[in-house]
Amino acid sequence: MTSAARAPAVAGRFYPRRADELVRDIHKYMPDDESLRIAAIGCIAPHAGYMFSGHVAGAVYSRLQIPKHCVILCPNHTGVGVPLATMTSAVWQTPLGNLTPDAELAAELRQRFAALAEDGTAHRSEHAIEVQLPFLQARHADLSFVPIVVGTSNFEVLQKLGEALAGAISTQPEKVLIIASSDMNHYESDAITRVKDHKAIARVLALDARGLWEVVMNDDVSMCGFGPAIVMLTAAQRLGATSAELVKYATSGDISGDRDQVVGYAGIIVK
Repeated sequence: MTSAARAPAVAGRFYPRRADELVRDIHKYMPDDESLRIAAIGCIAPHAGYMFSGHVAGAVYSRLQIPKHCVILCPNHTGVGVPLATMTSAVWQTPLGNLTPDAELAAELRQRFAALAEDGTAHRSEHAIEVQLPFLQARHADLSFVPIVVGTSNFEVLQKLGEALAGAISTQPEKVLIIASSDMNHYESDAITRVKDHKAIARVLALDARGLWEVVMNDDVSMCGFGPAIVMLTAAQRLGATSAELVKYATSGDISGDRDQVVGYAGIIVK
C-alpha cells in the first residue's frame, strides 16, 4: 500500500513545470551520444536550478549508461525529518510522469543499516533528489530508485551506510547506479571557491572518502552533499571502483557573471 504521491517541490522554479519545456532543456544540457556512455558505479551531480548547474548535471548523465535501478543520496537542506531517511511508500511525481521507488532494495538496505528509516517528511520539500529525476527519466522512463536523505556529518556513520549500501547492491540481480547529489562550495568569491572545490575534488578523484571528509572539515568547504559523496565513494570502492573522472566543473559565476559570491558545481563519474 502506497501513501499519497510525493508532488514536485521545485517545479517551475529550479526547472520548467511544463513537460515540453523540460524535455527541451534536458536535451539542451544532455547530448544524446551513445558512444560516450560508460557503465559507471557512481557519480556526483549538482542540484541547483537548471539555469546554473543543468549543463554540469547534463554532462555527467550524457556520459552514463543509466540502468533501471538507482540509489540517489542527497543532503537535508530543510532540516526536517530523521537524519537518514528513505521515502519509498509513495510514487514520485515529475512533469515527465510518475516514478516508483525501489521498495525492495530500500528494505534490504534498512535491514542492513538500522539507523536508516522510512520518513517521507524528510523528502517532501527537499529539492536535491527531485532535480536529478528528469535527467534520469529522459533516459529510462521506468526508472526505479531508492531516495536517501543524508542529514549527518559523522564520518563513521557515513562510512557504515556506504558499506551497508554496497552489501545491499551486491545482492541485486541487476546493475545499480549510485548518485550523490551535491553542489560544491557556497557563497564565496569565484577564486576562493575554485581553490576550495579542487581540494575536495582531488580527494574524490583519489577515491579517498576519509580525505574528502577531512578537507571539508579542515578547509571550511561548504559542499552541501559531502555526506552523500562519502557514502557513494565508500560503497563504490567496496563494489570494485578503481578510478574517477571529473567530467565538468563550473561555478554559478560562469552563468551569472557575478564572481563575488558563487556556488561551485562538479560533475564526477566513479568507475
